[in-house]
Amino acid sequence: MKKLIIMLLSVFLLTGCTAVRINTDKIDTIINVVLSKDNTLYNTIGKGYKYYKPRGVTYIDTNEFNEKLYSNGNYYYLYVDINSYYYKKEFEYKENNESFYSKYIDINDKYGYLEINEYKGKYLIEFMYNYAKIEAVVNKENINEVVLNASYILSTIKYNSNVIKIMLNEDYFTNKEERYDIFTPKIEKPSNVITFEKE
Repeated sequence: MKKLIIMLLSVFLLTGCTAVRINTDKIDTIINVVLSKDNTLYNTIGKGYKYYKPRGVTYIDTNEFNEKLYSNGNYYYLYVDINSYYYKKEFEYKENNESFYSKYIDINDKYGYLEINEYKGKYLIEFMYNYAKIEAVVNKENINEVVLNASYILSTIKYNSNVIKIMLNEDYFTNKEERYDIFTPKIEKPSNVITFEKE
């Protein structure tokens, strides 16, 4: 029994676990740390894409490629642009010096921006990255938390090019309609089966 306990303790001590703690006091730090990580996690699947939804973020509804999420009193609106992804549309953004926060993002060959503006006593967050965008209207004290959650969501979006190609193909969804009326009896000419049996 002692050997088993010693072996288990040595395994824990030798392997160890590393936890990365993110300084959430500064928006720049949150963005740089989260977006620069190569996250392969996912727990939510949409039409042609998947992503990781952080703990505490709840799925509410989907409308086409738009999703409504909720966390800690704040609603997040996620828009996924599969057309821009599929056709690799170029992206441009000019930083706005009059905003509360404005930054162009170029990390891991993915582009976007984060812009925060005062809006009716609250703050409108527009966070675009990796051909997807999250918008939220929050109180000032919730800005960093929302930016952190949005960073995880946007950085983990992975697209399925094959599914997107099928969805963008106009001929794929066209169908041939044929009208069926099951309530009207069909009048057909009598067959020769009865005549044949008599012979």
